[in-house]
Amino acid sequence: MLSPNFTILYVRDALASASFYTRLLGREPVESAPTFAMFALDGGVMLGLWTRAGVEPAPVVEAGAVELGFVQPDRAAVDALHQRWIEQGLTIAQAPTVMDFGYTFAALDPDGHRLRVFNPTPDAAQ
Repeated sequence: MLSPNFTILYVRDALASASFYTRLLGREPVESAPTFAMFALDGGVMLGLWTRAGVEPAPVVEAGAVELGFVQPDRAAVDALHQRWIEQGLTIAQAPTVMDFGYTFAALDPDGHRLRVFNPTPDAAQ
């Protein structure tokens, strides 16, 4: 059975995006080149950042078409991360709110990719 464990985001500038994600994730990339950077995340998941100008075949890029999800243990953790990201200058696309899957907010990376933070536990509907 196949199990994807590698996500690539096509970005304007891999080094600038790597700097953003280094601050966001609190870790350095395991690979960094002028047109590509890669982060090793928990659970064996890899996040690649590839400068879209050099990708073959050329990607179709639409900001907001993909979300990276960050599960949090409770609503307080969602609110704390929301506040921290505001202080770090991230663009908030959706303020914290309750949705059918839990308590959530969405921010944007420099290329407009969505960063979805949520708490899907039962206390999210309270």
